[in-house]
Amino acid sequence: MVENRLLSSLEKVFLDEIPQAPVLSRASMLRGEVYSLQWALRSTQTRLTGLHVNVEGSLSPFVKLWNVHVVPVELPVYPDHDGFVLRDTPGLYPDLLEPIPEQGFILLPDQWRSVWISLRPDADVPAGEHVLRLKLQDASGTILADAQFTVELLPLELPSQTLRHTQWFHSDCIADFYGFEVFSEPYWQRVEQFMTMAVEHGINMILTPIFTPPLDTAVGGERTTVQLVDVTKQGDSYSFGFDRLTRWINMARRIGVEFFEFAHLFTQWGAKHAPKIMGRENGEEVKLFGWDTDAAGPEYAQFLDQFLPALVAYIQGQGLSQHSYFHISDEPQLEDLESYGKARDMIHRHLRDFPIMDALSNFEFYETGLVQTPIPANNHIEPFLAAGIPNLWTYYCISQYKKVSQRFVCMPSMRNRVLGCQLFKYNIKGFLHWGYNYYNSQYSLQGVNPFRFLDGLHWSPAGDTFLVYPGPDGPLASLRLKVFHEGLQDLRAMQLLASFTSHDAVVNLLEDELAQPLTFSDYPRDTQWLLAVRERVNAALRRYC
Repeated sequence: MVENRLLSSLEKVFLDEIPQAPVLSRASMLRGEVYSLQWALRSTQTRLTGLHVNVEGSLSPFVKLWNVHVVPVELPVYPDHDGFVLRDTPGLYPDLLEPIPEQGFILLPDQWRSVWISLRPDADVPAGEHVLRLKLQDASGTILADAQFTVELLPLELPSQTLRHTQWFHSDCIADFYGFEVFSEPYWQRVEQFMTMAVEHGINMILTPIFTPPLDTAVGGERTTVQLVDVTKQGDSYSFGFDRLTRWINMARRIGVEFFEFAHLFTQWGAKHAPKIMGRENGEEVKLFGWDTDAAGPEYAQFLDQFLPALVAYIQGQGLSQHSYFHISDEPQLEDLESYGKARDMIHRHLRDFPIMDALSNFEFYETGLVQTPIPANNHIEPFLAAGIPNLWTYYCISQYKKVSQRFVCMPSMRNRVLGCQLFKYNIKGFLHWGYNYYNSQYSLQGVNPFRFLDGLHWSPAGDTFLVYPGPDGPLASLRLKVFHEGLQDLRAMQLLASFTSHDAVVNLLEDELAQPLTFSDYPRDTQWLLAVRERVNAALRRYC
C-alpha cells in the first residue's frame, strides 16, 4: 500500500513527482556531526492516518524525525533565471519541517511526502558501522513499509567551526509576529528560542540592536523599536544604560554565540541619515534621531562622540574586544562615496581597533580605502579574490540568482550546500545573509505571514527572506536551514583533512575529474557529485583514524 524510498537530504520531494534520485543505502559521518536523510513515502490506494515511523538499531536514541511540509510559493524566481532550478512555476514546494504530532501523520493517495531523519550520536557511541531500520506503522501497529540504512561512524571528531557566520537576526519580527511587547518576558523567551536554533545550525554571530537596525526600512518609515541601549539627553550631554544589552549578550553567550555585530550606525544605501534612536529627554521618551537627521550634521556627530567611547568601554569591560564587529551602512554604491566617507571619518577614531565591515560589491569603492572589511556578493567576488584581500567574507541575497550558490526554495539543495566547498577552496573567513527571520514586506511597510508568503509579499524569490518559520511554540526549521548547515559541516571536514595533509591536497580532491576548476560560479550541477565529494573526504580521513 505504501511506496517508499530512502533519499539523501539533498532531494526535494514534490507531491506530484516520482523521486528520480538513487536510493540511499549507506553513508559515513564524523563524530559531532549531524547526518540527515529522507524517507519518501506514497500511499498507492487510500488516505492513511495515524502514521508513525519507528526507528530500530543502536543509533535509534539519537534520531530525530520531522515531517517535510509543502508551502505555497507564488514567486519562485525571476523570469530571467539561469535554468538551474527545480521548477519556476508557482505551486506547493517542500520546505517546512515540523515534528511528527503525537497522533501521527497522514498520507494522501498518490501524493509523495517525506520524513526528514537527522542523526547525531553521542560521544560514547562506538565507531564503526551501525544499521538503522525504519518501519512505517499505522495506529494499529501494522507495518506498511520498511527500509534499512547503514551509517559508518568514524572515530574522528568534526573540528569546531572557524567561519564567522551571521544571518541577520530580526528581533522586531519576532515581537510583531507573536504580538509580544518588546522586552517582556515572553519576548525574551521567544528570542532565546530563535537564537538557540540559529546557533545549533552554525550561526555564531548575532546582529545586536544597540539601536533599531536601519535595514530594509522605507525612507521616512520605521520598524518596531528594539533598541537595547537606554539613552538619556540633558542639554548637549548624553548618558547611557546597558542593562538590556547585558541581558542580550549574557543570553547569547550562554547559548553559544561567539561574536556580536552591532547594528549599523547609519541608514542603508548611502549613510545619509542617522538610525532611529529613542531616548529620554525632559522625562519623556522621544525620538532623538532618525530620517530627519543629517548623518554628517553636528548633532549626530556630537552624539556619536559621547556614545561610542561609552560603548567601547562597555565592550572592553565585558571582555568582548576580540568578538565585536561594526557596520557603517549596508550596500553603499559609488555615488555614496562622499556620505559614506563622512560617516566613516565620524566613527573611525573611536572604532579603529575593531573590524568595520559592510556588504560591498563594487571593487572601485573598496579601492578608496573606506571599507576595512568588504563583504562582496558571491557573484562579484572575483576581483576581491584576485587582489588577495585578507580575511575576506562573502554574502548572497535577492540579486544572486544566476550561476552562484543560493538558497531559494525552487532551487536544488545541492546549490545551497555546495557553498561549503567554495568557502573552503578560497579560505573565506565569514559568510553573511540578511534574512534569518525577516517577516516583513519590502521596506517593512507591513508584516507578512511567512506561512502564506515566502516571498515577502511578492518582492523577493521565495526563501530569500527567512530560514526559520515562527511556529506556535517557537521556531520551526526549513530544510534549507538544515542543508546550509550540512555545507558548513563539509567545510569543517575539509579543514580537518587539510590539517593532516594540506589545503592544496584537499582542493585537488575536490576538483578530481572536473573539467575546470571549482569557482563560485562554475561547479558541477550534480547532486551525486557533491555527495561523492563528501564521501571521498571521509574516505581520506579514515587513514588518520
